[in-house]
Amino acid sequence: MGGEQRQVVDGAKTRWGADVRVDGTDGTDPLCHIECPPRLLPELCGWLFNDLHYSFGGVIVEQQSQWDLRYVFYGDRPAGWVHVLTHNPASEEQLPSISSAVHAADWHEREAEDLFGLVFEGHPRLGDFVLHNDAWQEAVNPMRKSFDAARSVTHREPDRNWRPRQIVHEEGAFVMPIGPIHSTATGPVHFLLETVGEDVIRAQPRLFYAYRGLEKIAENRSAHDAILLAERMSATSAFAHSLALCQAVESVCRVGVPARAQALRVFLAELERLRHHTAAIEGICESTAFAVATSQAAILEEDLLRLSGALTGHRYLFGLNVFGGLSIDLADAVCREAAAKAQRIAARLGEIEGMLSVSSSFLDRLEEVGNVSAADARAFGLVGPVARASDVSRDLRKAHPYSGYDTVAFEVPYESEGDGYARLRLFFGEAQQSAMILQAVANELPGGAVRVPEARFRSGAALGWVEAPRSTGSVSGMTARSSGIES
Repeated sequence: MGGEQRQVVDGAKTRWGADVRVDGTDGTDPLCHIECPPRLLPELCGWLFNDLHYSFGGVIVEQQSQWDLRYVFYGDRPAGWVHVLTHNPASEEQLPSISSAVHAADWHEREAEDLFGLVFEGHPRLGDFVLHNDAWQEAVNPMRKSFDAARSVTHREPDRNWRPRQIVHEEGAFVMPIGPIHSTATGPVHFLLETVGEDVIRAQPRLFYAYRGLEKIAENRSAHDAILLAERMSATSAFAHSLALCQAVESVCRVGVPARAQALRVFLAELERLRHHTAAIEGICESTAFAVATSQAAILEEDLLRLSGALTGHRYLFGLNVFGGLSIDLADAVCREAAAKAQRIAARLGEIEGMLSVSSSFLDRLEEVGNVSAADARAFGLVGPVARASDVSRDLRKAHPYSGYDTVAFEVPYESEGDGYARLRLFFGEAQQSAMILQAVANELPGGAVRVPEARFRSGAALGWVEAPRSTGSVSGMTARSSGIES
């Protein structure tokens, strides 16, 4: 056990004594479990987040014979993972909120309240989050065991008395609705702009209009059905999501993935990252009304989509991850040719970056716009490229390597300004690194099989994680969890 893990174990025992049960384990990615009563959650989680500087990865709620909640924290590689577990009787639906101590938990608690009906005491804004009151009945909690996913939710009329929360109530203050509008980054989103005259005091986003309840749909399905659903969580990062689920199931079933499959998983994950970041660059150029740069980036995105389709049979890399490896093998020469094409595309991206970097009218629209400080990025639990543009350089490919990332040499770009231009530079930098990783993996592919014989599924629970291209999961890329999956 490393020094950081020992600090957690000894510190928890010293502070809370017999009120907590602490289990530490040895290993390259050490995991520490701290079990505590609900009343200690704010203090204990705040200690991990604020004093020991662990990042908050999310809260996992399970409804068994009782309520089981697992609060996930992670640090860099020596610090490992810390899981805080607490339990409540099935009849007790109230727990203390940790959001005052760990602000990054705010949305996670709001989601758990909507989907499970749990009430987090002390949270300032519960309700009307995932399940909007113009489409769902009150007290309908779709993730509860009692909710029948096969039955349609009774249609309800919108609540005519609903009013948005306001912070200004003076004469002339009002809330202006915008949307819902479709966004490729977030899906449909509705904004409530609170204004006084021409000044916008606050913009309140309302998301989740496309909520589909995929977690509920996955209940009692086979593991093979679950991987199809994981790929459809976010089509633009389908490979990352399915990889996270596969790693969780492989951990439960104690399946060792062949070295060639691990290397090819890295190859395909970086091909997906390169294509995603090219699309992100295209979107930023479009948002600033730079039509030529937008078109050039769009051509490169299409080139990468065609490359993915020719290489694997699917433009968005669906159907490749399977439990125990990959569904197809890729010849070494084919991978080298694909990596060379990716290098040429990355070089063209570099030319676009060079042109944009000397355009004053373009820079005026991004520099010092949308500033996010490093302190705010950490407090709000930001992850992925957005966090790394604000000097929070954590990346799970380095912090907790998975698949074959511990055998690949690469850098994790980061910026410190935290504005729109820093985020654009970050996307360009990561795209170049992805092209380098593709070349390195293609040149050193191990031989052998790409899949083990299908293992017998067993009941259990495990956590799978990836550094997804835009890190949409709770923790940077934590996208799937396998719990009791049976064939």
